[in-house]
Amino acid sequence: MNVVIIDYGAGNTKSVQFALSRLGVEAQLSSDVERIKMADKVIFPGVGHAATAMSKLVETGIDHIIPSLHMPVLGICLGMQLMCEYSHEGDTQGLGIFKGKVQAFDSSLKVPQIGWNAISKLRSPLFKEVEEASYIYMVHSYYAPLSEQTIGVCEYGIPYSAALAHKNFYGTQFHPEKSSSVGAQILKNFLAL
Repeated sequence: MNVVIIDYGAGNTKSVQFALSRLGVEAQLSSDVERIKMADKVIFPGVGHAATAMSKLVETGIDHIIPSLHMPVLGICLGMQLMCEYSHEGDTQGLGIFKGKVQAFDSSLKVPQIGWNAISKLRSPLFKEVEEASYIYMVHSYYAPLSEQTIGVCEYGIPYSAALAHKNFYGTQFHPEKSSSVGAQILKNFLAL
């Protein structure tokens, strides 16, 4: 299986690569548009500031490629947020794959939200054999609101989208590569799509 992790200088690419390696899959890190288009599965990780990350995508031309992909694509953390229409972080236009505007958590909450959180209302093949209220690992200050594309919910002050899906695109606000056996199962499920 040809799995490509998009490497655009704003992702936790190595930890994702190691997590896949533990599942027996040797994924390629690449910013090459042609290589990304030829993949069987694409993973789009992200950490950092939305505007900075989006400018890196634009520099490489990857911003135009991601929405046109037809294979299963998984956005992780900031990767998922950049797949939304807009982010209030840095007034950033997103890729428009998922509906909604990414927002900052209320100032009364401690941000970033760091640590384990229970995920519920699971409704996707991405969560096959994952139990309701399983714990997953989060590090984020912004969130995607609930929508008809929400396939998993977490709460931090308010309920928000822990995972999104639209057609062949999936996104997790949490880090499956850092979420122990639950995260490994989710990655395994993605690889089986």
